Amino acid sequence: PIPSLKREMRNLSEECNLEPVTVSMAYVYFEKLVLQGKLNKQNRKLCAGACVLLAAKISSDLRKHEVKHLIDKLEERFRFNRRDLIGFEFTVLVALELALYLPENQVLPHYRWLTQQS
Repeated sequence: PIPSLKREMRNLSEECNLEPVTVSMAYVYFEKLVLQGKLNKQNRKLCAGACVLLAAKISSDLRKHEVKHLIDKLEERFRFNRRDLIGFEFTVLVALELALYLPENQVLPHYRWLTQQS
């Protein structure tokens, strides 16, 4: 399920015109949650969605309507309620210990892989 979730994260990010660096950051956040054992069958889609949303907010200068569009797309793609997503965003933020700015060496491998795929 994890590779397919990452594929969905990438596809959704492309639909919303997010930069590859944003997707790379979302992947790193997601992998950190996996390594901490925070993912389970019930929350994995919410985790993926929250990671994309947090990465988009931190790495892009999105306007209010762009954030709303992204949330709409996340809700549609991952089939969860936006209230759940927004509540879970804080849970993910706490699990990541508010460390949303990532060192280049964590983001670069994903970035290289993504740019080679396209």
